[in-house]
Amino acid sequence: MSEKISTLQVIEQLSDEDILWTPTLDSNSIANLVAHIWGTVHQRIETAFFNVPDSRDRDKEFDRGLQLSKAQALELISKSFDRIIMVLEKIRAKPELLLEQPYLSLSPLTNSGVDNQATALEMLLHQFRHLPGHTAQITYIAKMRKGHLQW
Repeated sequence: MSEKISTLQVIEQLSDEDILWTPTLDSNSIANLVAHIWGTVHQRIETAFFNVPDSRDRDKEFDRGLQLSKAQALELISKSFDRIIMVLEKIRAKPELLLEQPYLSLSPLTNSGVDNQATALEMLLHQFRHLPGHTAQITYIAKMRKGHLQW
């Protein structure tokens, strides 16, 4: 999955300080974006497909004081993409899962482009639109901070 690899390559080139840096006082840091990616994957993927209780705290994802090390950022990005891959493998084995509505019995989804009536397909399509925007932001912020990245 090239999105995972490229995002990990970007984060690998950063320091702990770079992960926490924000271009402006009102901007997100890479730490915020990584926490948000994980929070979204946790709430939208783990809770529905792996029966994990929802422990997401969305406000904390955007807290300006959020502390996340480079190692933690790498771990959360890897974990996020790995969960998505696991779901896709489940669906490959059982394609009818795409038409199920796994969110009906869960707490109401908030701040989402879809609601609890969504099918798994609708939610995954939403995730696939949402995720690249944030990984692109991570790359952009890293370039602002470092000036140049190795590819």
